[in-house]
Amino acid sequence: MTTCSNDAELAVQAAKLGAAILLKYWEHLGKNDADLKSRNDWVSRADRESEAAIVAFIREHFPHDAILGEEGGISAEGTSGRTWIIDPLDGTSNYLQHFPVWSVSIGLKTGDEITAGVVHEPLRNLFFTAERGAGAFRNGERMRVSSQATVEGAFLATGFPFRAQQFVDVYTEIFREVISVSKGVRRAGSAAIDLAYTAAGIFDGFFELHLSPWDVAAGSLLVTEAGGVFTDFSGGNRWLERGNIIGAPPGVHAELVRLINRFVSEDQLDRCSSNRALPSA
Repeated sequence: MTTCSNDAELAVQAAKLGAAILLKYWEHLGKNDADLKSRNDWVSRADRESEAAIVAFIREHFPHDAILGEEGGISAEGTSGRTWIIDPLDGTSNYLQHFPVWSVSIGLKTGDEITAGVVHEPLRNLFFTAERGAGAFRNGERMRVSSQATVEGAFLATGFPFRAQQFVDVYTEIFREVISVSKGVRRAGSAAIDLAYTAAGIFDGFFELHLSPWDVAAGSLLVTEAGGVFTDFSGGNRWLERGNIIGAPPGVHAELVRLINRFVSEDQLDRCSSNRALPSA
């Protein structure tokens, strides 16, 4: 059994195992080799095998922890009060199209808090790691969010709500406002990487609608441990359950909350069902 000194180190070792499988299949699998889970949501044997390797490693070390994985759901009910939240391949569409932006994301939730996490970018051999209260690091070097204080002039990242078409209209309104004042907005297709880059000060902030816990668990801790703020769209703490997130340096974060809430509130998003349009903000 591999000895790991802390939870983040164990997550790194688990991510390496998943990444080895992803690299084995990289550019050998395409969209014709994948299954459609739901509209615009793909899964391949690379995702499944990566998750299986990660889960097996974690279960070997912490058999009483719960596990929540994108492909396996709750694959283990634990008794320890700890839950590993795993995305074995964040950016599956990118991966299957051979677009080189994808990652492995592993977060640990203890009680109500994310306490450890890693985002691993295998193609660049980058590891973004954090433990609660101990800072955030990129390949061992301390990370800090950028010093950007306003949305005006900010270099931001986002993601499109392609799996939740009921949010497209309000997202488009928000996006139009953001691009009118920011320096630039990028959509790379891996929320985990976007959050890691925000923690590293590459992006000045990130916002997206309708994400899943495995998309953001590790990245949320990276951002906060790097000095940023991470909330839902109304500045609250419901982001893990609702999936609407803003992560940014304090000044940019506060402005993004105000900007977004001119168009929609977190409660309005929560009330929106899949067959009903959003109410006017």
